[in-house]
Amino acid sequence: MPYERTRVIEQRFEKAVDLVSKGLLNARQLAMALNVSRPTAQRMISELKRRGYKIRSVHDDHGWHYELLNE
Repeated sequence: MPYERTRVIEQRFEKAVDLVSKGLLNARQLAMALNVSRPTAQRMISELKRRGYKIRSVHDDHGWHYELLNE
């Protein structure tokens, strides 16, 4: 199927948004949950931001994590 790869990638983006909205994940944890490399997870976050999702990187006492802002 010619569009199968695109469909799989878009599903992965949807899952990334869902995971970031539910928990405090860093790039390594997100990568493990999506079964991708850490650089790929970081590129996915960049692409989601480009698409208009309000995602920020937050540093607290436990380290860095992503946070999806509800506006």
